[in-house]
Amino acid sequence: MEFSRIFMFSCSVLLLCSSLAYGQAASPPAPAAMSPSPTPAPAPAPAYVNLTHLLSVAGPFHTFLDYLESTKVMDTFQNQANNTEQGITIFVPKDSAFKALKKPSLSNLSDDQLKSLILFHGMPKFYSLADFNDLSAKDPISTIAGGQYTLNFTDNSGTVHLDSGWSKTKVTSAVHSTDPVAIYQVDKVLLPEAIFGTDIPPMPAPAPAPAPDISPSADAPSADSKGSASPSKSSQSTSSSHGSRNLGIWSQLVLALLSRWLLFL
Repeated sequence: MEFSRIFMFSCSVLLLCSSLAYGQAASPPAPAAMSPSPTPAPAPAPAYVNLTHLLSVAGPFHTFLDYLESTKVMDTFQNQANNTEQGITIFVPKDSAFKALKKPSLSNLSDDQLKSLILFHGMPKFYSLADFNDLSAKDPISTIAGGQYTLNFTDNSGTVHLDSGWSKTKVTSAVHSTDPVAIYQVDKVLLPEAIFGTDIPPMPAPAPAPAPDISPSADAPSADSKGSASPSKSSQSTSSSHGSRNLGIWSQLVLALLSRWLLFL
């Protein structure tokens, strides 16, 4: 009896251990821990464009650069160039363009007008030279100075012409043309109608061409010869008049003698 109990107890323990082992073998393995995905590296920030440096090494643009600094327009252009997605386009006159500007004079402008004139040389977007062909069909184009300060463009066989109302000029060279900054040299200062009005002075008339030097031909009579010829004609007429007068006197004398001779007969 005792042996049978021990046997039954041993069998129960073996069955219990085998069921536990089977359950552990049948259970799926625990999922592996997920490793965190790597964070993408941030895109490199675009290089800062120093407009003062660009205009200092090119040019000479010293006069325009002085106006940019004195009117604080440089801060506006720098912000547009480096802190916006649109970029900037700047038209820069050379120093000789300012020296050639006699009328109207910039010295008579107020501080606000001078600032608007310098802002008038910038556009709030980057434009390559190829883009100006499309702009000519969208005239007028606003500038950074505001909606009243507009420019008209014409692309003539690759040469970009600008019309500001008072001044007509053209792009003579590209100083810098890498997105987001485009700087183009122009041969005249841009003068807006919003400041100077529409009473545009007429262009000076071209100087008349010198008269051709026509020398008299050898066969043509000179003034001296004409002068000498006229007295001879007058002398001939005078002599002929004297001759006719003498002939009249002689005829009267002959008639008088004949009449007396007839009386005596």
